[in-house]
Amino acid sequence: MRRTASPHRPALLTALGLAILTTFAGPPARAADCPGNPDALGTSRTIVVDPQEHPRIGTMQYGETLPLEDHEVVLTFDDGPLPAHTNPVLETLASQCVKATFFMVGRMAKEYPQDVRRVRDAGHTIGTHSENHPTFFGKLPQERMAAEIDDGIAHVSAALGDPSQLAPFFRIPGLRRGDLLEAELSKRGLMTWSADFPADDWRHISSKQVINYALTRLEAKGKGVLLLHDIQARTQAALPVILRELKARGYRIVHVVPATPQQPKTPTDPAQWVPHWIKGPAIAAKASPGFVFGTETPTLRRAPRSERAVLMARNRPAAGAHVLLQSPQTFRFKAKSMRVDISAVNRPRSLLRMPDRSARPENATLRSLPAPIRTGSRTDAPAGSHLR
Repeated sequence: MRRTASPHRPALLTALGLAILTTFAGPPARAADCPGNPDALGTSRTIVVDPQEHPRIGTMQYGETLPLEDHEVVLTFDDGPLPAHTNPVLETLASQCVKATFFMVGRMAKEYPQDVRRVRDAGHTIGTHSENHPTFFGKLPQERMAAEIDDGIAHVSAALGDPSQLAPFFRIPGLRRGDLLEAELSKRGLMTWSADFPADDWRHISSKQVINYALTRLEAKGKGVLLLHDIQARTQAALPVILRELKARGYRIVHVVPATPQQPKTPTDPAQWVPHWIKGPAIAAKASPGFVFGTETPTLRRAPRSERAVLMARNRPAAGAHVLLQSPQTFRFKAKSMRVDISAVNRPRSLLRMPDRSARPENATLRSLPAPIRTGSRTDAPAGSHLR
């Protein structure tokens, strides 16, 4: 028996396609369309990406980043949801009609499912950030690594109530990448997001310092993916100022969504994925050491200029810390002149403890140290240690 095509089927399929399209993207929230705020920053455009074609982005670790134009910024938030801070962050974003990407921890989503749905209902993209935010994710046994990935996806999907509303985007906790981990993510069709610059808001710093790091590092590169955390009070306080400054400095917000059969990827040229601060195809083809939470700081002299601000900030001693010289120096106490090259960072705080005057030799050599020693200073807690 031959079936006749229903005249309503094309309309139904069209409506279904539009519904799926609206789930991830929707129309950009332009400043002129922002209710109650005609001077809002707004969202300038939405780009659709194919995770299979570009499985790893973010020049803090990789040779590619999103295909952004000059003065375009993608806002990302990690570790939530946490209602006390995530909800004010959402209110700030809504007041400026700005869309962002949230990388959620599975157990946080399980604890606060209503806030996961609130992020979705506001039109933001939701990715995952593992189940428990392990500090050394890239060094976990394969079984636990797989469980962290899958359980995080399961709990965020359950909170959403519809797995299709979860983007196949993943950010590694602490950016602690590893070859096996990246293979597991690729096997699941997930797009691994690093970032182009952080605001250091996981550290115990003031909201003013968060603002300064975010803006100065953005100005150094001119565009990119900004890494923030929506579980921090300092981020909540800094965000309104950051958005206001982005507007004043002529920056535009870009929203990122995954490609679907109904929503094809945004056409791009391969060169658009390699930013100007990545020099040459050989570098772009492999991961850059970049900047990783909680690791030893690379030598400043060898660091790319675009990363130097980050490295200098992490190498700056805390107040009251004593910094010893890094190279051997010889002091002649009875000579007419004494030349000392204070090469340590933060010159006003450098301190050299001299031997006791009664036992002082004619020539004393300060022992060479491989790196500055900080005494009385607090080392940065690894990313994720703030999760209770």
